[in-house]
Amino acid sequence: MDISLARTFLEIVRSGSLIAASEQLHVTQAAITARVQSLESQLNCTLFVRNRAGAKLTADGEAFVAYANQMVQLWEAAQRDLPLLKGFDNVLHVGGETSLYNPLILHWVRKLRSQISSHAIRTEVGDGAILLRKLEQGTLDAALVFQPAYWPGLQVEELLEEKLIQVYLPQNPEPYIYIDWGEGFRRQHDAALPDKAKAELSFNLGPLALQYLLECGGSGYFRTRVVQSYLDSGVLQRVPMAPEFSFPTYLVYSRERDTPVLQQAIGLLREAARDSTDWSQRWNPAL
Repeated sequence: MDISLARTFLEIVRSGSLIAASEQLHVTQAAITARVQSLESQLNCTLFVRNRAGAKLTADGEAFVAYANQMVQLWEAAQRDLPLLKGFDNVLHVGGETSLYNPLILHWVRKLRSQISSHAIRTEVGDGAILLRKLEQGTLDAALVFQPAYWPGLQVEELLEEKLIQVYLPQNPEPYIYIDWGEGFRRQHDAALPDKAKAELSFNLGPLALQYLLECGGSGYFRTRVVQSYLDSGVLQRVPMAPEFSFPTYLVYSRERDTPVLQQAIGLLREAARDSTDWSQRWNPAL
């Protein structure tokens, strides 16, 4: 199928009408109509109900949105990767949650570059749910996430066992900072600490919250490996009698995309997890 048909379909969904889609894509409305008719003919179903108000998705159209997105994303990934760079056999796509970029993902990529010279490396950091979708779609080979999905075809392995512990800056322990570590944490945290379920200051990114706490003061929940050096130096202290929460990191990869090179990369990841010592997430630790 012509990929432009999928792109046209998605633009109509986004803009709400064939006229608006034609303006965004800089083609005539007749061309847009012809593309929709071609797509509906190939799929043997009606995707839109068209009227003066615009274009509304049918049930079949709603179902096709996910397929169209996957097709466009896979095509764009192919355009990025092909033709292969001279001297490389293939591309290894790895990813991880943003909070893991330093030091774990950075250390992993260093090892991949030095020990798997046959492959170019594409690295992506982002939201765990998006990374899992890309694994399912085949645009990622492996990813590190905090909350895995046990979908068919995905291999899930625990890489690191960590806890979230509450720490504070001794000279300025207020305010309480709510760090959103995901649905599981929110549920457990709010049940154990209902008085802190709503905070005047919150972040959804641990490294950002830590930088704020170190510079401005406060208390909050952070991963043990990240705050350990600050606890050892006395810069931060643990809040007495505060509950702890389990927070492991998982490696997820597609069984269908499993190769000897991917297994080598996974072995290097485990080495990186063992070797990494400074998890403070500061490029130039001043504390």
